[in-house]
Amino acid sequence: MRATTRTAYGFLAPYLLIFAAFWVWPIIYSFYLSFLATRVQPWTFNPTFNWGRLIIDPAFFNAFKNTMIILVIQVPVMIALATLLAVLLNSQLLRARGIMRFAFFAPVVVGEVAYAAVFRLMFQADFGVINKLLGLIGVAPVSWSSNPTAAMALIIMAVTWRWVGYNAIIILSGLQSIPEDVYEAATLDKVSKTKQFFFITLPLLRPIILVCVVLSVIGTMQLFAEPFLITNRGGPGGATETLGLFLYRQGFTVLNFGYASAVAYTIAAIAVVISALNFWLGRDPK
Repeated sequence: MRATTRTAYGFLAPYLLIFAAFWVWPIIYSFYLSFLATRVQPWTFNPTFNWGRLIIDPAFFNAFKNTMIILVIQVPVMIALATLLAVLLNSQLLRARGIMRFAFFAPVVVGEVAYAAVFRLMFQADFGVINKLLGLIGVAPVSWSSNPTAAMALIIMAVTWRWVGYNAIIILSGLQSIPEDVYEAATLDKVSKTKQFFFITLPLLRPIILVCVVLSVIGTMQLFAEPFLITNRGGPGGATETLGLFLYRQGFTVLNFGYASAVAYTIAAIAVVISALNFWLGRDPK
């Protein structure tokens, strides 16, 4: 038995070494970096230098506020749309369901740079197609890149467009696991389709929806590409700067690795707390 175990770990050793070198060690080292003052030479151990700055830094709290705005607005809207879309994609009345499912999942496959460029062109203030369509119905052009509220709305729309189909496919897999007998029995009892959705479908989908919510929360806490590429690095004036973008700026623009590490661990802690809260709120009451 011991020889078999040694053989198994021998085969696993290359992977475990790579895993430790490129995943475990960076996590441990970045935690150590968060206690160092890295803006001075040589780097010195000063636990309050980064963590003390973190609790009084207005730029951090601005990024935190922007991230929470996106989280509170975008995630519930996206999950609601994904659930509705999953129900529609699961309908027996829908033709070419395979093609439709791929079409809604396709935005995830599109490269971030490509889709961000398309969104910037579509929402361009002077010649963008969105402002042209708004003009046709008598609405004044919107300065999507220079108005803080409009820029935040643009980020929310872009993230929703990209990920709603992905979550819909996950929820669709949950829908297809619900036995048809449940709906047949409800139909025989003359339960309306609307009541079936709210009292049968949604309760049975709770674990799947909860997983989608947690994944979306984690993704939002790391949001980087959209504010960096679409609103020109979190503009205007930091109105769309997220925690992920703030972390990038500290680590790779000003090379403040210690502070960036403290921000990274703070983001991870916030994501864990919010995810745990979602699991607690979404637990089975029984």
